[in-house]
Amino acid sequence: MIHDSIQYGTTTIEYDFDLVPRKTLGIYVHPNGNVLLKAPLDSTLEAIREKVEKKAMWILRQKRFFASFTPSTIERRYVSGESHLYLGRQYMLRIKESEINAVHYQSNVIEIECRQKKNAGILLQTWYRKRANIKFLEYAQPIIEQFAVYGVSPKSISIKIMQRRWGYCSSNGEITLNPRLICAPRCCIEYVITHEMCHLIYRNHNKKFYTLLTKEMPHWEKWKAKLERMLA
Repeated sequence: MIHDSIQYGTTTIEYDFDLVPRKTLGIYVHPNGNVLLKAPLDSTLEAIREKVEKKAMWILRQKRFFASFTPSTIERRYVSGESHLYLGRQYMLRIKESEINAVHYQSNVIEIECRQKKNAGILLQTWYRKRANIKFLEYAQPIIEQFAVYGVSPKSISIKIMQRRWGYCSSNGEITLNPRLICAPRCCIEYVITHEMCHLIYRNHNKKFYTLLTKEMPHWEKWKAKLERMLA
């Protein structure tokens, strides 16, 4: 594996490449943002750099696409009066000392009852995960039925905190969703589920993948943009 880079405007595009027995040069952008090239054995460094420069805009678009699935790392505060999201709506936290640990929501308030206020954040995150388990399966069911015409169905749907993804579809058909999606509106959650369902048919983000995604969710770009604005 050889490491190299080119300068495209003010942006440096770094990539790794291998020389392999093939006729054409292929460029792959991975979800972590790494760029990998597979080039014919007789390729020169100049020819590889020229190809990367020609595909630079596409590479940057792919990197931005994957970056949009990177959850925010902004630290949240868990004190009365702080604003938190649930299914796309803003709720004000109300922390209440109590003999029990419980979370309730009504109107525009999420109330956390806790024996110790320092545990409010843990209680809220636990509540988020419970709600995610319920709502994600509820939202996924009609989408699974929608994709039945293609003869595919996820092996399982689970939740897991992921630093760089909102969703993931494994090679054996297991779909994993980030519990932080519970903060987003229903249509944003449905977009991520639909996106991962498309991966049951097409593993890569090629033209056929986006054609299918657009067919099954015509306004997916709107909800992708909304997800980025709300939780990025």
